[in-house]
Amino acid sequence: MRVEVDQELCISCGMCVDTCPDVFDWNEDEKACSLVEEVPPELEESAREAVDNCPTSAISEE
Repeated sequence: MRVEVDQELCISCGMCVDTCPDVFDWNEDEKACSLVEEVPPELEESAREAVDNCPTSAISEE
C-alpha cells in the first residue's frame, strides 16, 4: 500500500499525523506528507483510517 498527500488540498489539520505518526509527518511547508514509500503491513490499518478521516480528502491510497 502507498499513500500520497495532495499538497494543494492539505489544510494542515494534523489528523493523519495524529492517527498514524509512523507514516505521516509535517514537511517544510507545514503540510502533511508521507514518510514512507510503502506503508508497512502492520501500519496499513491506521494509514487507511487517516485516509478515510482526512477532511479534505487530500490523501490518496494506491
